[in-house]
Amino acid sequence: MTRDEALKLVKSRVKNKNLVKHMIAVGAAMRSFASVLGSEPDRWELAGILHDIDYDKTVNDFPKHGLVSYDELIEIGIDEDIASAVRAHPAHKDFMPKTKMEWALHIIDPATGLIVAATLMHPSKKITEVDTEFVMRRFGEKRFAAGANREQMKLCKEKLGIPLDKYLEIVLKAMQSVSKEIGL
Repeated sequence: MTRDEALKLVKSRVKNKNLVKHMIAVGAAMRSFASVLGSEPDRWELAGILHDIDYDKTVNDFPKHGLVSYDELIEIGIDEDIASAVRAHPAHKDFMPKTKMEWALHIIDPATGLIVAATLMHPSKKITEVDTEFVMRRFGEKRFAAGANREQMKLCKEKLGIPLDKYLEIVLKAMQSVSKEIGL
């Protein structure tokens, strides 16, 4: 599956345009992390783009989030490692992340929300003008973007071997690279 095919599939199944933008942002960040970690950027980006594809079906049944996606992705021929990363990203008890790709997707997911919120708070409201220091200050404000799970993001050092500031820098730069697509 190509990036364009994944986006077409996502747009046919996910009605919330902001969620689609989030999936594009996570895809870009996954691509960047794959390069940093010596993995396959195209495959990791697909996992990021597809990670919330079952959202409309599972929004009111979180324990099934990721599991529904896994079944559907396998059925349409998506490779096991990509589908497994999608299944593992919510970190349900029976399907915790195990591989680098799975951990990366789990850890990257909340950072995009933090960075979007930081961008909207920035005087310019343009992601291209936001820097890592600005995001780190917002990270330290517990009530800011409270839904962006800090503990999940802090796993970057333990699970990926990347310090928090570098992790946020990678996600930010990746999101800046798709700023037009995500409307920031």
